[in-house]
Amino acid sequence: MKPLNLLEYEPLARAKLSAMVYEYYAGGANDEVSLRDNRASFERWRLWPRVLRAVAERDLRADVLGERWAAPIAVAPMALQRMAHPEGELAVARACAALGLPYVVSTMATCTIEEIAEAAPEGLRWFQLYAFKDRAINRDLVRRAEEAGYRALVLTVDTPLLGRREGALRTDFHIPDGLREANLRPYEQGQLADMREQGMAGQFWRTFLREDNLSWDDVEWLQANTRLPLVLKGILRPDDAVRAAEQGVAAVMVSNHGGRQLDSVPSSLDALPRIAEAVRGRTTLLMDGGIRRGTDVLKALALGARAVAVGRPVLWGLAVDGQQGVEDVLRLLLDEFDLAMALSGCHNLAEITRDLVERV
Repeated sequence: MKPLNLLEYEPLARAKLSAMVYEYYAGGANDEVSLRDNRASFERWRLWPRVLRAVAERDLRADVLGERWAAPIAVAPMALQRMAHPEGELAVARACAALGLPYVVSTMATCTIEEIAEAAPEGLRWFQLYAFKDRAINRDLVRRAEEAGYRALVLTVDTPLLGRREGALRTDFHIPDGLREANLRPYEQGQLADMREQGMAGQFWRTFLREDNLSWDDVEWLQANTRLPLVLKGILRPDDAVRAAEQGVAAVMVSNHGGRQLDSVPSSLDALPRIAEAVRGRTTLLMDGGIRRGTDVLKALALGARAVAVGRPVLWGLAVDGQQGVEDVLRLLLDEFDLAMALSGCHNLAEITRDLVERV
C-alpha cells in the first residue's frame, strides 16, 4: 500500500538510505529548534472556512513571475539528489514537468544544468545560485542557465558560512564515491578540486564561496548580469524584504533554509505575515519550510505567499520510487490542497485571503 500522505514517505526513505545520507538530508543546525518549528508553526494557525460557496469547479493555477504554474507549488533547491536515487535530479525534473510544476535546480546538483534541461525540455526550471568569490564563475553559471532555458535565478542569501549540522558531522558526511557537484566540473582547478577530499563540513564555504562578503552590491551586480528575474532566498526580516523590493528584486523566498543554517530563528511561516505586511505587494513573496499538507499550502497563501516550495518530501519520494515516487508525493500534495480549497470555500487562489486564517 502506498503512503497516504507526505509524512509517511520519510520512514520508507530512511530504510533505503544510508545513515549518513539520511542525516544529511533530514538534519538541521545545532539543536534543530528551527527545524522542528517549521512544522510546529502550522499548528499555530487555524482555518476559518466559508460555506455554501458552490465549489464544484476550482482553479489551482498560479501566475508567478510571468509564468503560469499548474498550482502554487514548486520543488525547492536541494543538493546531491543522486545520493537518493541513481537518476537524481533528472527524475525530479521529469516528475515536475509531468505535473506542470516548476523545479528549482541547485548549484550543488549531481547532474548538470544542461543535463536537467535535456531530461525534461518541456519543464519549467529555475536555477539556484550560491555566490562564488570568483565572479567569472557566477557569470558563467548564470549564462549556462539562461542558454538552457531556465526562467529565473534564485540567489541563496543565508549561507555566508555553513551552519553547524551536528548530525552530518557525527556521521562523517562526505560525498559518496562516484558522485560530484556536476555543475562545477568546468571550474575544477586548485582548491575547488581539493574540496571533495575534505568533505562538506566547512571547506567549501571557507575557501570558495563569498563568506561574509556577500552584500547588496552583489545583488545589484547579478541584476546587471542576467536577463532573468532575480529571487532572493533566505530572507526572514521585514526590513531585508523591503530593501529587496526597493532594489527591484522580482521575488523574495521567505525561508530559514529548512532549519539548516542559524538555529533558533523563526519558522518561515511565522516570518511570512510580517514580511507581507511590510512589503505590501511591492515584490512577489514565496515561502519554503515545513510544507507537508495541503492545508499548509493554503495557510501560507492566506498569509501572503504567492506560492510555496516543498523540499525534503520530494527527496523521500525520490528515494522510495524514483520519478514515480516524486510524482506520487507531489500529486498527494496537490490533491490535499485542492480539497483544502474546496472545504474552505475557495474557487481560485485569489479567494485564499488573510481572513481564512487566525493564529491561536
